[in-house]
Amino acid sequence: MALYPVAGCHIFLGGVLSDKATDFIAADFTSQVWTEIDGWVAAGPIGDTGQLITTPIINRGRDIKQKGTSNAGNMQNEFAQNVTDAGQLLLIAAAQPTDKNNRAIRVDLNDAVGGAPSKRFFIALIMNAEEVGGGANTIRMLRSTFEVNSNIVRVAAT
Repeated sequence: MALYPVAGCHIFLGGVLSDKATDFIAADFTSQVWTEIDGWVAAGPIGDTGQLITTPIINRGRDIKQKGTSNAGNMQNEFAQNVTDAGQLLLIAAAQPTDKNNRAIRVDLNDAVGGAPSKRFFIALIMNAEEVGGGANTIRMLRSTFEVNSNIVRVAAT
């Protein structure tokens, strides 16, 4: 089994992409124009978590648990702030309170062996683009929360 570090992965912001009643597939993202967000320092988690439904059954004296809807959570990312990077500027624009649109997101992993790397596609609301300070010996950071609003489409490396 090959192991791959997080180093070498890339994250991209696409355009507005509305949610839909069914799961997304890779073809739903082919018309997107992708802009890489430079300076990616920390990658947050993504992936579905089933919501717990608990029903207390009186005559059994036991709670019955079921899996309900899925929630792909939120992906908190941090970037080394670059005030001229096109990807960071798009991210800041998408985070404005007046922008209520889902954006297409693409993550390229670093597992290519002579071909294309694995990819992850999803849509998300860009909730914020906060400038983060720190101590004297740290760089300025940009923190952004992506509220994932779809399934995660996984495309294998080729």
